Amino acid sequence: MKPRTDGKRIDAYLASRFSDYSRSVIQRIIEAEAVHVNGRPVKASYKIRAGDVVRVWLPELPDMTPVAEDIPIEVVYEDETLTVVNKPPGMVTHPAKGNWQGTLVNALQFHYDSLSTLAGENRPGIVHRLDRDTTGLLVVVKNDLAHRRLALQFELREVRKEYLALVYGVPERDSDYVERPIGFHPLSREKMAIRTLQDGGKPAVTYYEVAERFRGHALVRCMPETGRTHQIRVHLAHIGHPIVADRAYSGRNRLTLGDLLGPATGKPMPAGDPDPDPEAILIDRQALHAHSLRFTHPATGQPLLLTASLPADMTRTLEALRMYRSV
Repeated sequence: MKPRTDGKRIDAYLASRFSDYSRSVIQRIIEAEAVHVNGRPVKASYKIRAGDVVRVWLPELPDMTPVAEDIPIEVVYEDETLTVVNKPPGMVTHPAKGNWQGTLVNALQFHYDSLSTLAGENRPGIVHRLDRDTTGLLVVVKNDLAHRRLALQFELREVRKEYLALVYGVPERDSDYVERPIGFHPLSREKMAIRTLQDGGKPAVTYYEVAERFRGHALVRCMPETGRTHQIRVHLAHIGHPIVADRAYSGRNRLTLGDLLGPATGKPMPAGDPDPDPEAILIDRQALHAHSLRFTHPATGQPLLLTASLPADMTRTLEALRMYRSV
């Protein structure tokens, strides 16, 4: 091992070295004694030392060709060139390590015979992505020419995207923007972070407006100018208003009715519901929804403006906020 790896856990080192394998898979490989250091099997917690000789027996990766699965999709718009879907929460956009089935691409393979191929064999039709637990509009293209044209619009920042987010706290200004570079988190492979350009951060800009105010929460309209991974989530957390139930950036993974009840509400219980269940979960994923998309149709050249209504969990949460936390 080289000196710069000295003191690093063996599982973390191997996961960074072999990026096609998740850290949990690497740990199982270590448990199976398929990782030897200096001729002996080690534990996942073993700290690498300069001069160590590491030998690894890696299992064969699964076939990356997506399998068609009969998964229903909600189509917002469709023609012979493209389809725009309203992605539900909990669905990964395309197959990747740890998520080889149940993705949007698996569903698309079942419903469509022709999809663009430019993004690779495991991303047919995919021009842009949404995080697993972000809902809303996602464009799917059916041929390579349309893919090139639409991808260029994304690259030139001509696609106008608007997201709705429920956040903790209320921003002081009615509208503002965040301009901070975003890069990989220095300690977590699952997160992004504000980073300097010198440390690998990429320029990122998010405009936002407060759409509705509550006591302790707000509904915020976000217009990202760039498209960095986790951009809106990182930027909102950076200004002190992380997205509700965003386990990665708020430290909380759900919002319950009990979180909104109590003496601070100053609201009487609604008629017909004298004893609401404080344990009732309003939302248990990040409250972020890709609400609208404005772009030029890649075949006709005509402008398209598409919207997707809020999913049930965000609607339910908004109704509870209006009832118990209105200002």
